[in-house]
Amino acid sequence: MIRLQDVTKVYPLAKGHSVTAVRGVSVEIGAGEFAVIVGRSGSGKTTLLNLAAGLTRPTAGRVTLDGVDLWKLSDQEQSYTRNRKIGFVFQFPSLLPTLTAHENVILPTIFGRNGAEPDARDRAAAMLERVGLGDKLSSYPRQLSGGQQQRVVIARSLINNPELLMADEPTSNLDERTEGEIVGLFRELHSSLGLTVVLVTHTRQLIQPGMRSIEMAEGRIVEAG
Repeated sequence: MIRLQDVTKVYPLAKGHSVTAVRGVSVEIGAGEFAVIVGRSGSGKTTLLNLAAGLTRPTAGRVTLDGVDLWKLSDQEQSYTRNRKIGFVFQFPSLLPTLTAHENVILPTIFGRNGAEPDARDRAAAMLERVGLGDKLSSYPRQLSGGQQQRVVIARSLINNPELLMADEPTSNLDERTEGEIVGLFRELHSSLGLTVVLVTHTRQLIQPGMRSIEMAEGRIVEAG
């Protein structure tokens, strides 16, 4: 489903300096896999995720999603592909504080080619029910715990029925018990919906049987189980 071929990402700095975050990486992630990209801070794992998602343009190399070169698409086509094919869960919940949980989940449907679908409200309610927040539709982010906010984000990421779910350190700000619950939710969604899941973490303990481990160090993949 995802293929990176000899991908490098260099970030220019001041006075002619630069930093190479990803160095000549080639990797494939197949449809239906649960892949965990693991490594220490600064290893390049988040940059690799952003490259795979088409959020960051590679300095060199090629990135394809379902055989389509993401950087040969127009900006509009890229945005539509991300909106419809990929669900994103970032490290911080990034919910709009003035919207309820229900309204936050509906939000991605507004940016489709035809605007919000007629059934968007019902689908959003169903997604919140699925992640265990069926009684929180009218709650605002400030009224929810960190774990609950992250569940809203997961529901939002799934509202457009994506094939691929990408998560960047989704449990780093949660306590151990809530972290386990969120990872369990990812596993359940992967299994029941047939999603391809790519999760970035610095915590090796989150890697469980059935997950594929991709370990990074100094911008390179050092192990790909």
